Amino acid sequence: PEALELRAAGVRLPIQKLSHVLDLAEATAAVRADVTLTVVDEASARLVSQAAGALGRTAQVHLKVDTGMRRIGVEPAQAVALARLTADLPRVRLTGLMTHLPVSDTPDGDAFTREQLARFATVADAVQHEVGELSLHAANSGGILGHTASWLTMVRPGIMAYGSLPDRTTPATVPLRPALELVSVVSYVKPVRAGESVGYGRSWVAAADTVVATVPVGYGDGYSRLLSNRGSVIIGSRLRPVAGRVCMDQTMVDLGPDGDARAGDEVVLIGRRGDAEVTVWDVAAQMGTIPYEVTCLLTPRVRRVHTG
Repeated sequence: PEALELRAAGVRLPIQKLSHVLDLAEATAAVRADVTLTVVDEASARLVSQAAGALGRTAQVHLKVDTGMRRIGVEPAQAVALARLTADLPRVRLTGLMTHLPVSDTPDGDAFTREQLARFATVADAVQHEVGELSLHAANSGGILGHTASWLTMVRPGIMAYGSLPDRTTPATVPLRPALELVSVVSYVKPVRAGESVGYGRSWVAAADTVVATVPVGYGDGYSRLLSNRGSVIIGSRLRPVAGRVCMDQTMVDLGPDGDARAGDEVVLIGRRGDAEVTVWDVAAQMGTIPYEVTCLLTPRVRRVHTG
């Protein structure tokens, strides 16, 4: 579905689906849209061949080898046989070989990653001896940053595309700056007296007279309910704490007793204004997760504005 959305938007660059197709309908739609597909076993290879044959087209595929992720992919010892079978199927053109690195983003994973890359190099030599030269790729963001041996023919940056390191311990060998901001506005401002509660469950009670702003963003937009009473946003170049539970469509913020925000004022939920900053790492830490989940949670109803 993501590939089809890109094609519908006019993207004509090569697109690869990194997991295998699950049924004939999906395979047919992908081949029709000129999407490069991933093969993990004989069944997935034959599915692509069947779809391409029905359309009278030739589908490009990459073979996924499991060198240690233990998620999807052919075992290294079986890779040559599957490559040969795939290359011989009608209407299928084998153009790539790939693997994935589960611990390339942390220093204590260096040894395991080096073993994976050595294993993949051995498989790649054997497969290419059998079927000819292929595009080779293994590097995710961690591989790009910390393992030059993983660069190969091409790379697959993930969280780096947002300008974030995949892990706080990942070597910052490439200068990165955040590419994403999450911005809204104040929708309502009201005074709250000491002892009054705010939001569902009355989980936040004003310790003193204060001013509370409402922001029309909630977990329906991907601003997690886990940020209730712990998240922070920027209003007027100052960090302000979330007050009460994040609702589906709205979130309340404590502006303090001297809060002077007005409806329409900018609210930065991820980003920087002046010396105040909320990074995806900050939000991830408050949620007990990783930055990738923070960015992936943003729902389609959040309007995207592309700049630069």
